[in-house]
Amino acid sequence: MARYVVKRVILAVITMFLVCFITFFAMNAIPGGPFNGEKAKSPAVMKVLNERYGLDKPVGVQFVNYMKNIMHGDFGVSLKNGRDIAETIRTRFAVSAKLGIMAIIVALIFGVVLGCTAALNRNKWQDHLIIFFVTLFTAMPSFVMASFLLLIFCIQLKIVPVWSTANPSYVLPVIALSLSPMANITRLTKTSMLDALGQDYVRTAKAKGVKPVKVIFVHTLRNALIPVITYVGPLTAAILTGSLVVENIFTIGGLGSAFVDSITNRDYTLIMGVTIFLAMIMIIMNLVSDLVYKLVDPRIRLE
Repeated sequence: MARYVVKRVILAVITMFLVCFITFFAMNAIPGGPFNGEKAKSPAVMKVLNERYGLDKPVGVQFVNYMKNIMHGDFGVSLKNGRDIAETIRTRFAVSAKLGIMAIIVALIFGVVLGCTAALNRNKWQDHLIIFFVTLFTAMPSFVMASFLLLIFCIQLKIVPVWSTANPSYVLPVIALSLSPMANITRLTKTSMLDALGQDYVRTAKAKGVKPVKVIFVHTLRNALIPVITYVGPLTAAILTGSLVVENIFTIGGLGSAFVDSITNRDYTLIMGVTIFLAMIMIIMNLVSDLVYKLVDPRIRLE
């Protein structure tokens, strides 16, 4: 186990370096710069600004200097407003994390329950009904669902209030973010449950007179959850890092909105800081999901 963790940490460091390298040079290869706005600045002003933030140096030198600062935990300041990047990520991610965690919990609970229900009622009306909605939610992108929910429940019916910082309502954003993952978890759970129900150890348990509830929750569900755990790791990272469209639709001031603004404004330091942070979450969640395999099924060997 320890050897596996060390190996994954080394791969994580290499991956983070490649993310930084590709993002930095791709960002600088695009024509334009952070100080090119609608209001033209004089060459003298542009020279001073570039010198102040080190943008007058060759791109390779800029990258080396940036990596040195990152090694000391310094993400720099925004090129647009001068705010500390680390503080911006911390405050904005708190909103995105709250929204994402609630969406993950909803998707997991309903996905596992619906998947088990569909598997235990195979080819019955419950199974057909669940598969219908699962297919619908899988085919419908989250931003389409978010727009639909906003139009119906906020504007037309006025049941749920529109998002505001004074009175935040997470109901509709959570539903919009959780429906597609819930559908995928439902399909995974159903397939895994059907496979587990056909195994010899389940038939043996039934033949010995083990209660159906114990067969489902002790013998079947535990093994059926392994593929779900495989999906939940990347899913968690994807929801925490990929809610930017939903955040924009509901005007939630999370990290996704800040990332979109940084790309629009060519704010190099904020783009790099958010990219590194999101990549780190993705890597950590993949490692955590691999380690949870071992807890769910001790027979799995991590090499």
